[in-house]
Amino acid sequence: MKQLSVDHLLGIKYLTKNDIDLIFETANHFKEVINRPIKKVPSLRDITIANLFFENSTRTKLSFELAEKRLSADVINFSAGQSSVKKGETLIDTVNNILSMKVDIVVMRHSNVGAGVFLSKHVDAKIINAGDGTHEHPTQALLDSYSIKEALGSVKGKKIVIVGDILHSRVALSNIFALQLQGAQVKVCGPTTLIPKYITSLGVEVETNIKKALEWCDVANVLRVQHERMDIKYFPSTREYTQLFGINKEILDNLGKKIVIMHPGPINRGVEITSDVADADQSIILNQVENGVAVRMAVIYLLAQQIKR
Repeated sequence: MKQLSVDHLLGIKYLTKNDIDLIFETANHFKEVINRPIKKVPSLRDITIANLFFENSTRTKLSFELAEKRLSADVINFSAGQSSVKKGETLIDTVNNILSMKVDIVVMRHSNVGAGVFLSKHVDAKIINAGDGTHEHPTQALLDSYSIKEALGSVKGKKIVIVGDILHSRVALSNIFALQLQGAQVKVCGPTTLIPKYITSLGVEVETNIKKALEWCDVANVLRVQHERMDIKYFPSTREYTQLFGINKEILDNLGKKIVIMHPGPINRGVEITSDVADADQSIILNQVENGVAVRMAVIYLLAQQIKR
């Protein structure tokens, strides 16, 4: 049986093109499973998974939990808000206490960049990074690429623009790595204050005019403005941001071609995109949600195959 070249899923930058192909191939199988009347398979009946979320999350946490239950794994949910972390317990102590319950896989979201890498060096369990600070969010990038492939037949050669708050977005960085690995062209578009200075060193072009960006692309992946990560004001007002970078039906209708619209969620309707764009037939936002479960099932399953019982 084919295996991943990595022991953990810490970031897209550690994966190969073959790893992504294998994850997608496995996700195809699980997508068929979750559309059956009986949506569970007994694949991971003897595996215990702990979901450790040190930052708030609704969609990612639910998606992972559903993926784990569809695979028949035993699931432990841990939320930092109701834990000893509040009392000063260290990350390693917290995780080691959980691992003493014989946990095989840890899915972790943490506000510190590199938390997953740090953990993988200190504990004996498979680690899946569910988002580390403003660094990476690998499963989101995988489900985004999988959704593009499903919509357009392939990722290779496609032109994808990532619009919005690139500076604070772990989704943007993981997407750039994943898309380039599969042979796509990537541009970013947003206020210059929200575009990191290093971005061009990744082989990514910058476009500050939203209409030009949309005329160029096949797919627009629209990011949420992350006010909670901003320690200073990066643009004058939400209204001005919407006027300059918001996507509405009128802009799309004037393109003269049909592009695919994506959003990792949650959507600020009327800010990044209007409701009629979010709900349009060219939007694949709900497909992304469905594909998220299948892709996360694939990642969990493939890592679990490496566990020596």
